[in-house]
This record gives sequence, C-alpha cells and structure tokens, in this order.
Amino acid sequence: MIFRVFRYSKPTEKECKVCGKKSILIAEVLGVCGECIRENPESALPYAREAHAYSKRMFNLPSEPPRDKNGVKCGMCVNQCQIPEGGLGFCGLVKNVGGKLVRLAGTPEKGLLEWYYDPLPTNCVAYFVCPGCTGAGYPKYAYRNGPEVGYENLAVFYGSCTFDCLFCQNWHFRDLTAKLRPLMSAKELASKVNKRVSCICYFGGDPSSQMLHALRTSELAIERAKQWNGIMRICWETNGTMNWRLLEKAAELSFESGGCIKFDLKAWTESINIALTGVTNRQTLENFRKLGKYFHERPNPPFLIASTLLVPGYVDTEEVRQIASFLADISPDIPYSLLAFHPQYLMSDLPTTSRRHAEECLKAAKEEGLTNVHIGNVWLLSNAY
Repeated sequence: MIFRVFRYSKPTEKECKVCGKKSILIAEVLGVCGECIRENPESALPYAREAHAYSKRMFNLPSEPPRDKNGVKCGMCVNQCQIPEGGLGFCGLVKNVGGKLVRLAGTPEKGLLEWYYDPLPTNCVAYFVCPGCTGAGYPKYAYRNGPEVGYENLAVFYGSCTFDCLFCQNWHFRDLTAKLRPLMSAKELASKVNKRVSCICYFGGDPSSQMLHALRTSELAIERAKQWNGIMRICWETNGTMNWRLLEKAAELSFESGGCIKFDLKAWTESINIALTGVTNRQTLENFRKLGKYFHERPNPPFLIASTLLVPGYVDTEEVRQIASFLADISPDIPYSLLAFHPQYLMSDLPTTSRRHAEECLKAAKEEGLTNVHIGNVWLLSNAY
C-alpha cells in the first residue's frame, strides 16, 4: 500500500536559479520565481519540468504526456497522449496493449473513485451562488428557497487527473491512480442516489480523465430521481481540459438539471500554468469560452463559475486581472471565487495567501468589470507577506 506524507515546512527565503532574487515566495521544488517563469520561460521552465518529473516518478507515472511517433493516440483531453507499446498515458488510466488502447478505469464499467454524502449546505467552491447552498433557482432547481438543509450532495472524488499540480490540495488522488482502486461502475455509483440527494458533484483529481464514467453515472442518476419526481443537479469541479465533445455533453446535463460547471482557472500566462501544473491552459480557456453560451441562456442559477487559487509568488494580481478580463468579456456576471492557498504537496514551503494579496486580487477583478467576485477560504488568510 502506498502512503506518503508531505509535511508543511516554515517558509524561508530561497534563491531564484534564474535571476538570483531571494524570497519566501519561491517554492524550493521549482527553484525559480514567478516573474522569471512569466518573463523568461526559456530559462525557467526546464526547472519546472524537473519538478514535474520528480512528482510523477513518485507514483510511477509518465513525467510528461507521451509523444511516441509510433504510439496510439488517446484524444480524451488536452494532453493528446501518443502512448507507446506497453506505456501509460499521462493520467495513468490508459495503456497501450498490443497496439490498442486499454482503459484501466474511467469507463462506465470501471470508475476509479471514492464517494461520500456531503450534507447541504456544503463548502462547495460555488456555495455562494449554488442552489443547494442558497436556494437559487427555487422551485425548479432547488427544494428550498434557501439552503437545502436536510438534503445531501453525492460527492464523487475521482482518483486521477490530467494535470500535475505541484500545490495540489487533494494530492492523495495519486495514491488511487497508483493502486488502481477502489473501482466502481456507473450503475453502482448512481444507485447511491436517494430521495435526500439533490445533487452530484464530480471533483478529485479531476473528472476530465473519467468523463465516460461520469456522464453515464449522471444519466442514470437523473433517471433514478425521476422515480420520485426529484431534483438531481449535475455539477463539476474541473480543470476544463477534457475533449470538447465530452464537455458539451456534460454541459447539457448540467444545464437541464440546474447544476453548474466550475472551472479552476489556475493561471492566465501559459508558462505559469505549465510550471504549476505541467500542462498548457490553452484548451481550458477555449473550453470555458465555448461554454459562455450556456451562461447567457441560464444565468440563474449560474451555470458557469470560475475559481483561482492564489498561490503566493506565482498567481499574483496580474494573473487574476487577466483572468477577470477574460471572464468579463464573456459575461461580467460570471461568479468568480478567489481561493486562499494552503501549503500542500510539493509546495508546502510557501506561506498561506496573505490578506493583502487576496484583497488586491479582488479589487483587480472588480476593476475589470466582474460583478460577483468572492474570496473563499478566508480563514486561511495570513499576514506573511
């Protein structure tokens, strides 16, 4: 059994290997500052690639999306893995066996996940606008004209991801990937829906690498709820990297059921996103833009929601300002949650987000025209920098 503990360490000054600057806002695992990653990616990103290679190697996974010219292409997400004979895809759930792709999990028959009932109202990223926590969309999409006290969310924690976030707040999903268990079919998961469950939320890890399982579960759950004329909202917390065809189907299910899609927009600058997650953010942003049409058609309850984790030293006011401008261009009313960072996984030597940092980002987002900006995890805010 794999078990690892990544301990928090007190922030100390580290020196950027590119510019020589010293700061407590430089993560040792990266060894480079945010400014160099953004302004001098040619010099800074090789250090980040080393960090991701280390991260993935701990769990016996490919250090980067495979690009074997003779490999078989997956096509499920942004990574577009071309998997060599006997090799795995970046997510760890797809294998090339004899020139054919075998999906080890993420199919309707086998989902790699953990699940639990989460009493409403819950600490969902979208809690400040979602039907389960506010009653938005009552009576069509919510049982109560306020928090759905007495009802539950079926929380589905998927054990794989298409990103490799070095700051991952739920890093232990990697243990599930490495063990390839527990497994559960879509039919069995949907059977957990009962009259007290009013919504399903897929998170992780990320649902993007197991969309076939999530989509089938959603269809079965909605059908099950019809037996008692119940509400069954379908919601997603995702990095938004999935194939558009699959995302569009997810969007239709969420739109019709009163659910929402919450995109975690890690960064605006592509090099920052690559440094922090190992993967580009171009498809994430394009997918989000495409979903804008659904937001305009159903603004209440909000269909599309964005969040950004304020990683000290890397996701600064400029990153948030650019993301906010992007969101406002789609609609100024898109809810945007700025989340306070807690040191986790391989970036456990950074401080928590400072109150000044969060408030400056809030101000910048509003200046770009957004009307519904929220600071989440406020109890984590510090005065460390």
